[in-house]
Amino acid sequence: MQNEPNRRGNSMARTEAHAGRVLVVDDTEGVRLYVANCLSALGYASSLAESGPAAIEALQSGERPDLVLLDIMMPDMDGLETLRRIREMDSDLPVVMVSVVGRAPTIVEAMHLGASDFVNKPFEQEELGEVLLKVIGTSAATRSNRGFKWEEDSETWTSPAMSKIGEVLDQISDTNVTVLIQGESGVGKEIVARAIHQRSTRADGPFVKVNCAALPEDLLESELFGYEKGAFTGALSRKFGKFEVASGGTIFLDEIGEMSPALQAKLLQVLQDSQFTRLGGNREVTVDVRVVCATHRPLLSMVADKSFREDLYFRLNVVNIQIPPLRHRRDEIPSLIGRFLARYSAEYGRPYSVISEELQRTFRSYGFPGNVRELENMVKRIVVLGSESSILKELASSAGAHSGKNAGLNDLLSEIEETAGDIPLREVGKRVALEVEREAIEVALEQTGSNRKQAALLLGVSYKTLLQKIRDCQVEVL
Repeated sequence: MQNEPNRRGNSMARTEAHAGRVLVVDDTEGVRLYVANCLSALGYASSLAESGPAAIEALQSGERPDLVLLDIMMPDMDGLETLRRIREMDSDLPVVMVSVVGRAPTIVEAMHLGASDFVNKPFEQEELGEVLLKVIGTSAATRSNRGFKWEEDSETWTSPAMSKIGEVLDQISDTNVTVLIQGESGVGKEIVARAIHQRSTRADGPFVKVNCAALPEDLLESELFGYEKGAFTGALSRKFGKFEVASGGTIFLDEIGEMSPALQAKLLQVLQDSQFTRLGGNREVTVDVRVVCATHRPLLSMVADKSFREDLYFRLNVVNIQIPPLRHRRDEIPSLIGRFLARYSAEYGRPYSVISEELQRTFRSYGFPGNVRELENMVKRIVVLGSESSILKELASSAGAHSGKNAGLNDLLSEIEETAGDIPLREVGKRVALEVEREAIEVALEQTGSNRKQAALLLGVSYKTLLQKIRDCQVEVL
């Protein structure tokens, strides 16, 4: 990977006073240098990566850009796959896609994967500047790093289900109790975590989020607890971990169910003693941190099968908040749509005030497996593209696929009816269970783009178990 182009080798100095740092990912050297020069003229520092794997390696090695400018058309690992990998590591890092004019379907997919915006090739310096100013200026990740104070949206708590959760948050606002937030992916667990912090006596302190599923065990340990100089190859100086950064405030451990047993033990020590040691160190570090955790996995079941520590579970589960899925909070959908339309119309400068009655009817019957996050991404795409057609087509296709998935179960019920009880009850139960499992696996694979590891996490089973179930249920994986 390269840094700013007008400097060479290890003597390169990084600009500290700048509008932000941008990681430019493009396989063409001339394009990288052109973009870097544009960024320099606009007041941004830059780092350059010649491929998707190089960008991923840079981020895993500690590169912390304010934004990634990512080309879509690259060999080996294209921009979409690179975006998927980035999102697995960091759900908040803004990513702007660079696309050839006329590739609307690709842009739709990129927005669906979590891209912040896009810019078409070829682009002028001024156009690039406008996009970066908009995205970096509104990025929650950037604003939190610069002391931005997140503010609650009062409308979040107006529905009966969320109102009850809001009451619990008020009851614990003046305490430092540990909170465990549970619910499906996309229901709004981070919103609740931030509200816990904002309503607490620690509101003026830092709020630090760590996604435990985004990093391998060794990197997660150094991210949480830091390391001393010389702790391992490449540790050229001391690094403070997230617990130290969050001292005086709140640390939000998202997807706590993915934490390894070894790290669970170290986290338990922090909860008990408020102390830990950095990697490669022997001095105890004391911190004052409130811990809020979240997971979509069934922790009690994980305790039962010994994959999650029982003592840690009880330490975390002082206050338990269960967030219902969006399909059980349908009364919120119109309000959420209105808020997302207003937000993204203002953010992208593309007015879109109301959705059609046809789409409203479709939303009312749709299951939203991706919950609030899925609805938000749909509304964002509508605003960006200025059209509902791709959403309507996608939902119609989903409805057809879901109908097809029920075919096996319907066929079995018909067979039972026709044979008038000839099939033994045990066999009926076995076959029904198999059909239900098949449908659940197909839905999970559909939501994760056929990523079997992510599907296993979504279903709350091990990767090995999922592979066996796929074979047993004869599920076709693309």
